[in-house]
Amino acid sequence: MRLRSLLTGAVLALTSVAAVPSAATADPAACTATDAEIYAAPPASVPGSPGDLLACRAVKLTNVPGDIPMKAWKVRYVSTDVKGAPNVVTGTVAIPDAAWTRGGSRPTVAFNPGTLGSGPQCAFSRQLAGEYVDMYEGGNLSLFLKAGFAVAATDGVGYLKDRVHTYMVGPNAGHALLDIVRTARRIPGGTLRPDGKVGISGYSEGGAASLWGAQLAASYAPELNVVGAAAGGVPGDLKLTARQLNGSLFAGFLADALVGLSAAYPEMPFEELMNDAGRRAVADVRKNCLYGTLAVFAGARVENYSRDRLTLEQIYALRGPGGATWGEIVDRQKLGVDVGTPASNARYKIGFPVFQYRGWLEEIIPHETEDATRAAYCTAGITTTWKNTYPTEHLSTDWAAAGDVTAFLGDRFEGKPAGGNC
Repeated sequence: MRLRSLLTGAVLALTSVAAVPSAATADPAACTATDAEIYAAPPASVPGSPGDLLACRAVKLTNVPGDIPMKAWKVRYVSTDVKGAPNVVTGTVAIPDAAWTRGGSRPTVAFNPGTLGSGPQCAFSRQLAGEYVDMYEGGNLSLFLKAGFAVAATDGVGYLKDRVHTYMVGPNAGHALLDIVRTARRIPGGTLRPDGKVGISGYSEGGAASLWGAQLAASYAPELNVVGAAAGGVPGDLKLTARQLNGSLFAGFLADALVGLSAAYPEMPFEELMNDAGRRAVADVRKNCLYGTLAVFAGARVENYSRDRLTLEQIYALRGPGGATWGEIVDRQKLGVDVGTPASNARYKIGFPVFQYRGWLEEIIPHETEDATRAAYCTAGITTTWKNTYPTEHLSTDWAAAGDVTAFLGDRFEGKPAGGNC
């Protein structure tokens, strides 16, 4: 199980290349793709530019409560991986039928779900459409849609045939989140306009993706009018998080991370380090969703899955053929590093307010890393609203904060100022 645990680190840098969708790409004339076409393995050479729509399929979102009149589609689109190469990602776009009457064009929430597992059936777009049920955020999307916002919800990278989710790989997540907004505006029969405001939202894995989207927006998708980002339960320091997960009831998240990092960085040592238990663990990650993974790996320790019983620290020291160590790759994933305002010389410039939050009874992500990510944003001068007083543990904080997240993004869409509370 070795390495990837640190994993959630994969962000490797290539993340700051600006990419604007090509107007020359031919989008599908109608959303008539089959499920098999949406989730097919990517071609050896991916055509198009970031945000290009490759295929779409009209769907009914049976796992979004409230019977909200809407139009919704599964989408297959072009994005950019951690190494700067084009890749294929899937997701869901939903637009309320009710007219947007609050001025300007309808805004869009770019949404990344919390951890769902790595099996192909676990894709958020499949679960929203009722093909499998192991998710918990349909109600969150319902609040956005009831408020009149469109939703562009990425599955994240890897929910394709014969692939695996690159869990916690920062640039992959941030790129996919921004690109699905571009894609949402290219759907045949869709009504979203290029000037619509954009808010970013996610919790847990989705919270990390949300902040990566916020950090990458100015350089990667400068044409998007991003006005705010909300991120909760954020594992900002992957090494600190891995240390707490190893041997815990929630070690399944570490297993997902190890396999996900390996998928994003196949050149790094991983499979050759495994013993028989490690090889079985990889297979378990690839076939299970959230609750199955947590059950299989409850109490598991990384040391038991490699031939040499490698500890996390020993894994961090391992080098790949390019000279980088796993530890260096994981450190590149740390959120809040080299961030700043648009007037700064920071690598990642954020010119809009951010809402960060965690539950008071958080038991999965170390409080220290969530608090430190908020402090880093405040120190960088980014307008940051922080709330850590929800009387909830990790999962229930997602639901407890949903109303605050919707209100925060709604205020940003209406142009209201955010003072922050740094």
